[in-house]
Amino acid sequence: MPILFEAQHNPPATFFAELVGADSLLLESKEHYRKQTYRNRCLILTAQGVKPLTVPVVDGNRSEKVGIRELEIDYRQNWVHQHWRTLQTAYGGTPYFEFYADYLHDIYVKKIPLLFDLNLALLYFYLRCLRMRIPVEFTTEYHSHYDLTAMRDRRDWLTPKGVSDSEPDRTSGSDRVRPYSQTFGARFVPHLSILDLLFMQGPAAGGFLV
Repeated sequence: MPILFEAQHNPPATFFAELVGADSLLLESKEHYRKQTYRNRCLILTAQGVKPLTVPVVDGNRSEKVGIRELEIDYRQNWVHQHWRTLQTAYGGTPYFEFYADYLHDIYVKKIPLLFDLNLALLYFYLRCLRMRIPVEFTTEYHSHYDLTAMRDRRDWLTPKGVSDSEPDRTSGSDRVRPYSQTFGARFVPHLSILDLLFMQGPAAGGFLV
């Protein structure tokens, strides 16, 4: 059965766990952008706890009136350098950071103009890393509801909840990732970006998607 998702930025590992067994991935390409979602943010684990990384968009106050495939990234802010430095600090000592770093850095420094296209480039990269051979297709018109006997609609199934200083994000959706060793903390932290799993487990990462 096909599965429908919005294009997320460095999606949670749970996103990829949901793809296991799906016939194809259908990406919502006809929606309007929505703020405070994983369309332009991801969660990573740092020495200070869970930290969100957010991609700024042009004219953020009016961004929700813009179609998702037309939304521009705001490169006037030096977010690429800031994100990369944060990733290096958080994951530079992990077993597989150097294994993926150059490929990932190449995507970031291209300064892809549109958020959807950046998310798509990252998605294709992660699918290759996880050895997931799943067709990726795109919606041709927007529908608020679909026949759930023909498709699994997972749009906004993974969303940030309860944003605060102490808990930057909580994630809806059940976690389907088997716990693995993480860099910081004694307890396993679920719902982190796929980056956390890849940097810690490398080519074995796909085995933790259950």
